Parts: sequence; C-alpha cells; structure tokens
Amino acid sequence: MAIEVRPATVFVDVKAMVGPKRPDANVCWCLSYRIPSKENLELRGQARGELVQQFVGQDPPPGVLAYDGDEVVGWAAVHPRADTSFARNRKIPHVDDLDVWSVWCIRVRPGHRGEGISHHLLEGAVEFARDHGAPAIEGYPLDNGGKKIDLTMAYAGTRKLFEKAGFTKAADTDSVLNGFPRVLMRLDLR
Repeated sequence: MAIEVRPATVFVDVKAMVGPKRPDANVCWCLSYRIPSKENLELRGQARGELVQQFVGQDPPPGVLAYDGDEVVGWAAVHPRADTSFARNRKIPHVDDLDVWSVWCIRVRPGHRGEGISHHLLEGAVEFARDHGAPAIEGYPLDNGGKKIDLTMAYAGTRKLFEKAGFTKAADTDSVLNGFPRVLMRLDLR
C-alpha cells in the first residue's frame, strides 16, 4: 500500500471524509475548532458544507487528505492557529508568540484503520505546514497512556502518535476529552 498525502483541494474527497451521509445533517464537517464557537453553533445543515467548500478553494486549503491510489482514505485538519478557535482557547495555552500551525483532527476511513494511515496524515500535515512557512506545528492529542479511546473522540490523536512523528510535549492543558487529559505537543519546523 502506497499512501500519498496531498493538500485538501478536492471538495468531494473532503466531503467523503468529514461530511454527512444526509446533506441536511448538522455534523461537524471539521468546523468545531476552525470557526468561532458562536458561528459553529449557528451554522446549520447544508451551509456547513458550503463553508467547507469555500475553505477548500482558499490558499491554504483546510487540511490534507490521504489517498490509497485514487481512493481517499484519511483526513487531517491543519491550519495556522491564529485562524482557529485555539487562538482564543483558554484551556490550551500559548507556548510563545510564534505564528504556529495547529493540527487538530485526524480521521481514517472505516475499513482502513490499523494500516498506519494516521501516521502518514500527521507527517503530511507537518510537511504541509512547513511548505507554507510555519515556524512550528502543534497538536493537542489525548494522553491516554495506551488505554482504549472511544472512536468518536480519537480524532485528536494520541500523545504516542505525535511522539512517533517527532513532536515533544510543550505544555499541559486544562482540556479533557473522553476522560483523558490533552497535552500540547509541538514540533519546531525551523
């Protein structure tokens, strides 16, 4: 299996990874951390997908996609922290004043889990941020100590996943997800 990670510039592939089965459903679309909380709560149904379609057309696009041949098999949301709700999040600290990028969602399609695709996605997110001039990249994964995580909450990744990609713990956070503390993991790209 040769996994290729590319910028998320194909809307139908982004939709396949983060969109709903029903177009009027109010699923995340990976907007929960990308836009202010009030806007996220007010945005309903098809308007959510329309906003993501706009993001896909922007430079930089909202993340990266993993492909196995022509089939999209994974997604990672990555963008400058200043453009996300992490810029104002009181539970996730700022380590310094660098214009860091954040990676906050890693999803692998059912039927493709356990194949190492999340590792490819995180590596691709790092390269994407580096290619766009990011001085550093952060993630806010769960520090689960090897314990099982509910799949609906696994999107944040694990500390171990980030450590394998070369990230180091930069700070504790006050954020808890699925009963596990989140840690701020960081990789210097300079």
